[in-house]
Amino acid sequence: MDSKQKYKVLGLMSGTSLDGVDIACCTFQLKSSQWQFKIEKAVTVPYTTSWITKLSTAHLLSGEQLLELHTAYGTYLGERCKKFMQLYGIRQVDFIASHGHTIFHQPDKRFTFQLGDLHALHVASGKPVVGDFRSMDVTLGGQGAPLVPVGDQLLFQEYDVCLNLGGIANISQQVKGKRVAFDVCFANMGLNYLASKAGKPYDEGGKMAADGELDSRMLSELSKVYTKINTERPSLGREFFEQKIKSILDREEISLPNRLHTFTESIAIAIASSLQYSKKRISVLCTGGGAFNAYLLYRMIEHCGDRADLVVPDTDVVKFKEALVFAFLGIRRVRNEINCLKSVTRAPRDSSSGVLVGF
Repeated sequence: MDSKQKYKVLGLMSGTSLDGVDIACCTFQLKSSQWQFKIEKAVTVPYTTSWITKLSTAHLLSGEQLLELHTAYGTYLGERCKKFMQLYGIRQVDFIASHGHTIFHQPDKRFTFQLGDLHALHVASGKPVVGDFRSMDVTLGGQGAPLVPVGDQLLFQEYDVCLNLGGIANISQQVKGKRVAFDVCFANMGLNYLASKAGKPYDEGGKMAADGELDSRMLSELSKVYTKINTERPSLGREFFEQKIKSILDREEISLPNRLHTFTESIAIAIASSLQYSKKRISVLCTGGGAFNAYLLYRMIEHCGDRADLVVPDTDVVKFKEALVFAFLGIRRVRNEINCLKSVTRAPRDSSSGVLVGF
């Protein structure tokens, strides 16, 4: 078990929105049983059109083709890390912590698969690697998600709620002394999918959505989907989006601005209704790409009313919080400390999850 008090780690995150790989060089220090952190340098390396196609269609590949891509993507990540370190004069890191890119996530069948072979990443980067953070929990019978709540609990305890507005919106908060977290709804995954129909990677600031009008029937259909999952709170993934959400977003008889407007409204309603409020106003830390969507934030503020303060932190934390937290999860794994909470994933026990390569 590692007992160091200071670490420098590269955290890697690739989310469902497919905007690119987040690489964050983070330093951590343990002082008086409290972890302090700093994002030293962070960038998002945009995916080329070729990589977007490969990642978005990977679930359709044969087993042999998928393994080939697994190695190629691991090499790609390692090369990006090496170039990142050279570019910014980062001479040494303790290790790289990689989330990988989720291709399959079916915890009910006891499997999850994050693309990006750790051995290939290690060889290409020349650095030790920690990764595959979800499999242990899924094998135990948990959802394998969300994983960020450990970081929320130990790095961002000054906030009542941590809200991530990524491809999927998820929240984490303390309820009666234990951490509770779950996926709430699809966010940027649906918004970006709709924006792509207008030839745009995303709806900047939610401007197209703001120009639209509410379609009550579409909103009702989305609400029905989320009402069914509110009691079970499963982890959401591409499979669920394609089965339950995509067909609603494909209603060509509804104008594109109206679909964006309505989908944005569904996100705001789902999030506002999922928060645990108290007698005093709660503080909600908002991070992820959706925190830059001014119209979405406006609708969330409207639905939360005077029960919550939505806090958007500095840009690096907004953009790179997940990469930061996966760097921290890597530290927890190297120290053999809990980085996956049963109160969140509904596994039978907490675990220190992740595979170590090159240590």
